[in-house]
Amino acid sequence: MVGVIDYGMGNLLSVCHALEYIGAQVRICTDPGDLAQVERIILPGVGAFGDCIRNLNERGFITPLNHAVMEKGIPILGICLGMQVMAQRSFEGGEHRGLGWIKGDVIRIQTDHSDLHIPHIGWNDVRYRSGSPLFKGLPAGCDFYFVHSYSIKCDEPEDVDATCDYGCAITAAIRKDNIFATQFHPEKSQDFGLRVLENFMTWN
Repeated sequence: MVGVIDYGMGNLLSVCHALEYIGAQVRICTDPGDLAQVERIILPGVGAFGDCIRNLNERGFITPLNHAVMEKGIPILGICLGMQVMAQRSFEGGEHRGLGWIKGDVIRIQTDHSDLHIPHIGWNDVRYRSGSPLFKGLPAGCDFYFVHSYSIKCDEPEDVDATCDYGCAITAAIRKDNIFATQFHPEKSQDFGLRVLENFMTWN
């Protein structure tokens, strides 16, 4: 059973449909108590960092998430904004504190290429670390779908599982112990994205 957190900001239906397509049992978690009933967690997100943290806090998810992920070691996959809130801070619309699971900051994409517009929208090739369980069985340089203006700059290089290029190096995925996340949207990335979700669901 995988729990998809519903905190009012996320592409829930697309994520749930993709998970059901690969045969996963899905539970939409609207209450923090629902986390006790699942074996894996997905934290989706679309929107602004500050709103995300505020909604998670107001709906009582932050303490149960810390307990599930940091103490019990339940595998979690953050998607897009769900990845960014795992960082320590974000500078989107001011300075905001994140969950602090990944050391680093969320900053606006900086590119000197005049033909590259922000936000970064569309397909981009992703280069992942050799042996990454999240990208198991995928070809080198496979492409995924992105929609974002900010990205994580990790303090610890070993937390970076994959990158892409958009006039600068962008963190496309992170991995630390039981914590996984992608800046791209696997639920919108066709067969490659479905494989990433399958790999997360079978990781042990």
